Amino acid sequence: TLEANPTSVEAGRLRAFRDAGVNRASLGVQSLDDTALHLLGRQHSSSQAVAALELARGLFGRISFDLIYARPGQAAADWRAELDRALGLAADHLSLYQLTIEPGTRFEALHRQGLLALPDEDTAAALYQDTALVAARHGLLAYEVSNYARPGAESRHNLTYWRYGDYLGIGPGAHGRVTMGGALHATRRHRAPEPWAERVERHGTGQMQDDILSPRDRAREMLLMGLRLTEGIAQDRFARRTGMALAQALDPAILAAAREEGYLCLDETTDGTVLRATESGRLRLEALLGALVL
Repeated sequence: TLEANPTSVEAGRLRAFRDAGVNRASLGVQSLDDTALHLLGRQHSSSQAVAALELARGLFGRISFDLIYARPGQAAADWRAELDRALGLAADHLSLYQLTIEPGTRFEALHRQGLLALPDEDTAAALYQDTALVAARHGLLAYEVSNYARPGAESRHNLTYWRYGDYLGIGPGAHGRVTMGGALHATRRHRAPEPWAERVERHGTGQMQDDILSPRDRAREMLLMGLRLTEGIAQDRFARRTGMALAQALDPAILAAAREEGYLCLDETTDGTVLRATESGRLRLEALLGALVL
């Protein structure tokens, strides 16, 4: 997969990347509204985004793009129309992210000064639910909290994270989870490109950290990642991967209350017992995980 921004410069290189063997493109569209793109600090216009999507559709067998919702002043009808237009252009995969205020960013400064107001939680939840309805009309189903895909077009790369499989982190700032000698190692590379490259030249790797994760660490990470997936977490696989039983990693009172409220369920499947968040549970997942995971 090649990740690219839909500027004219990057879009112009898509054909060369296809010819080099790339068969999936992920475009950082973010919005099809020029005012919103300016607010988000993006360097492309909505017309460039549309042109890049149309070009990518003709070059690659699989297409994904990102959109940001819950923007200041965003009306539900406008969001549905924008999403409908985007999905009508090209996509078998959509990544959707709610606009959040992070410390130390330009958005945080504007928000502190009262110059940037985000929709309230009820409005943001309604926008999220509208997204699922529009995506379903185009044949894309929610397989993770922020991701929608046609059946078979799910991101194989990201599924490895969410299913808590092994993966290598190689480039600047990259994290990895790698099983070696029966232990799961958490690795991290130097964040800045120049020191990373210097360390590679001197030592053969830009690695800065290599920690062996305890069963408790593994259990916590697998829960935080796996409950994001619509498919949930298989109890037997959880035990094999973490060395702990699922029940040992959860607050039993919170689990019982969440099941009673319909936020979590334990299903019997061909893979055995599976813990998963329901649709209403995924709307509250951040708060739910904070209380549930020991």
